[in-house]
Amino acid sequence: RMESLPEAVLIRILASIPAVDLVLVCRLVCCQWKNLVDGAALWILKCQQEGLTGAESQEDAENWQNFYFLSKRRKNLIKNPCGEEDLQHWGSVEHGGDGWKIEELPGDFGKEFPSEEVHKYFVTSYEWCRKAQVIDLRAEGYWEELMDTTQPKVVVKDWYAGRSDAGCLYELCVKLLSENEDVLAEYRSETVAIPEDNDANWTEISHTFSDYGPGVRFVRFEHGGQDTPFWKGWYGVRVTNSSVTVEP
Repeated sequence: RMESLPEAVLIRILASIPAVDLVLVCRLVCCQWKNLVDGAALWILKCQQEGLTGAESQEDAENWQNFYFLSKRRKNLIKNPCGEEDLQHWGSVEHGGDGWKIEELPGDFGKEFPSEEVHKYFVTSYEWCRKAQVIDLRAEGYWEELMDTTQPKVVVKDWYAGRSDAGCLYELCVKLLSENEDVLAEYRSETVAIPEDNDANWTEISHTFSDYGPGVRFVRFEHGGQDTPFWKGWYGVRVTNSSVTVEP
């Protein structure tokens, strides 16, 4: 009989069950199972078994169940971050000058990207070019109670570079929005000015939202830029490998 098993043995048996079944089925079997599923020991074991307790883990995590689900669900929520699908998934597109263009790395007067997995980038023109994505957190699997109570970190990253023969400008603006798209938290970078005769190296910019309060349902990511010599064509800032992740 299962109830006669030592608790440590029962935890090991339960740890072999898929996480969703633990929460939706096993937790309802009896008080003992509910307490085990709600406790830390079971989820610490599952994290260990699935390699989620390495350097990225938080040994003092208050809720190991949330830590497990957030770690398993972690992915880049930005679609088409490197231009492999042209401008698909990007809305609110502003085509200043000759508009956005997608080019192959390293591009004229450019440098290779630090990661070999990135092959393309978006490039701006001689007037402001902007593009945005709005991420529906519930559609991505981040339920309301999680966002309101746990308030996991929302980590935003972007990469930008200029051509070595032209100066350019770059901006990033990210907003956490409510159900009605009210702004609950916002990060706006300074206007980054890259001078002419720069080294064309790629630079990462990042921001982490935390303790942002309840009600966050969407993330709006917007970036863009232009060149400064006002040359026809595509001499403005280059952007790629944008990311938004929800972290434990």
